[in-house]
Amino acid sequence: MQGHLETCDTLDSRQFRIVVKRLADSFSYGIDSSPFRGAGVEYVQSRRYEYGDPIRSIDWRVTARTGKVFVKEFEAPKQFPCHLLLDTSASMTVSSQKRSKYVLSVHIAGGLALACLDRISPVGVIGVGSRDIRIEPSLSKHQIMQWLHRLRTYRYDETTSLGRRIDELSPSLHNRALVIVLSDLHDPRALPSLKLLAQSHDCVVLQFRDPAEARLRGGGFVRGREAETGRDFVTHGGGGWIDQETIDRQLRRAGIDHLLIETDQPFEHRIRHFFESRDLLGKSAR
Repeated sequence: MQGHLETCDTLDSRQFRIVVKRLADSFSYGIDSSPFRGAGVEYVQSRRYEYGDPIRSIDWRVTARTGKVFVKEFEAPKQFPCHLLLDTSASMTVSSQKRSKYVLSVHIAGGLALACLDRISPVGVIGVGSRDIRIEPSLSKHQIMQWLHRLRTYRYDETTSLGRRIDELSPSLHNRALVIVLSDLHDPRALPSLKLLAQSHDCVVLQFRDPAEARLRGGGFVRGREAETGRDFVTHGGGGWIDQETIDRQLRRAGIDHLLIETDQPFEHRIRHFFESRDLLGKSAR
């Protein structure tokens, strides 16, 4: 089915917007909608009034004491840009459930993007499949919704490029950034690249898993082939072919925040608690 595009869910444009906005509200629950208040949040100094300064910035106490007009200066926090690396490869679309890994990842990416915009954090997206999808960090909600609708379509022949995309992204990040990976981590090159990236940036991995990947039904040995890489593997009934313990251990040792999302389980509360407990969406840098 090379080159053929399918839609990842049956929601129309309006329904999709509602679902994504509801997720964003859930992720932002209990967090200030923005770190900005007026001109800024941290007072720096007062200086003499200059033509064009807004009246509301006048420091009335200093003005009354000196008899000359002074204005307050604030320093606004600089928010981390957020880069969403969304896996668009074939293995994300294969599913034993009504909702595939890809459907969930697109919805969650949209919710996280809008939640970041509420925090005044610019958001960018990179597709880590065969398609060339790359949007530079932006504060435009219109642009965010545009690429979300574009990502709702997928192909069955896409190979994974997660490790390569991470290697390409790293040199372009001149300042500290928040990088959120949404993937099933089927690319063996991904973990080494992620560990290297995490030495300079805050990395988060939302790993998606279909229940059929965790346990294969039946007995005896089973020979299989990975959907997009074509890699052959042998496993046995009742056991998974992905070494989840190794993935968990390597990400933990690298200091990478990691959450495993099962496609047949509720996820909103777990993701909200995951981000809230680590203050991942509220980070800022001076």
